[in-house]
Amino acid sequence: MSLPANENIQTALAEATTGRRVEQDDLPPGCDAQIRRAFNIALRHTGIYVAYHDLSLTKVWTRNILAPLVPKKKGGGLPPAQLERIEAAQRDVLETGDSGRIEVSMPHEDGVRWFDIWIDADLDDAGVVQGVVSTWVEVTEQKRREQTLKTLLREVSHRSKNLLAIIQGIASQTGRYSSDIGDFLTRFRGRLQSLSSSQDLVTSSNWRGARLRELIEGQMERYGAEPARSLRFEGVDPFLNPNAALHIGLAVHELVVNSMSYGALSQSDGIVDVTAGLADLDANPPALWLRWSERFPSCSNPIDQKRFGSVALERVVPAALDGMATFEIADDRVEYHLVVPAGNFAAD
Repeated sequence: MSLPANENIQTALAEATTGRRVEQDDLPPGCDAQIRRAFNIALRHTGIYVAYHDLSLTKVWTRNILAPLVPKKKGGGLPPAQLERIEAAQRDVLETGDSGRIEVSMPHEDGVRWFDIWIDADLDDAGVVQGVVSTWVEVTEQKRREQTLKTLLREVSHRSKNLLAIIQGIASQTGRYSSDIGDFLTRFRGRLQSLSSSQDLVTSSNWRGARLRELIEGQMERYGAEPARSLRFEGVDPFLNPNAALHIGLAVHELVVNSMSYGALSQSDGIVDVTAGLADLDANPPALWLRWSERFPSCSNPIDQKRFGSVALERVVPAALDGMATFEIADDRVEYHLVVPAGNFAAD
């Protein structure tokens, strides 16, 4: 069926084709077919569907109907409730002559599809309504981007609050076991930098988390240790989720700082042994266990284990991960054991 001989539509099409204001008298004779062809070609390259209804809302013609809108024998097409909304909007435009706009959505095999519908009255030269033109524009990709952005913003807000809570806990524990303001600032800055280093790994993975071994090596390198020489890593290397990466990174930071000051990493030939595995605790899936072990030179002066970081290692980190930990300092050895449940990591 051909387009109706309507001067308003012809003029609009001519203006769109030429890019300038066109008066009806400027149209060359016999250009109606050319305009119709141009109109159809232009629509073919867009996500736009146009439909014309007469005064009784009988569909007169359509152009470029979009695939999701094509009714199928069983299901498909728009739900009845949405069709009723569209018809109500069209009737309102026929009665008032004013333009309208509504948004509709429909289920589809590849997800929900969204459409903006612009509804305009077709007026003759006397201003009398002759029908209604509905212009459908698919906005599915825009809606999906908006939803993704909202999800990301909620995730950023959630993670920011978690990070602030971690910092608050670090500040409280550091202040409690610091001898003076200088000691507090040194220890607090180091712990914040540890969080920053772990956060960089999490961010670089698009917020998925970080590998355990990568996390340990990163914390060692921050203090000048060479993992290739000083770290002996054995066992599984799971992918830690963001929360686990931040907290286990904090535990490793405490261990590295202590080792650089008093332990194996303070010696040129010192080696730290780290072993990780999946615990057989009748858990399905099993938990992750981590053991840090190093030779610790005997000291003439006793070490304050609380200032040594045992509070963070034994309480703060395992509590945040719903796990458990032990930290032991002997005359010649340091041992740290951490066990965290499966929700904190993904095993390969």
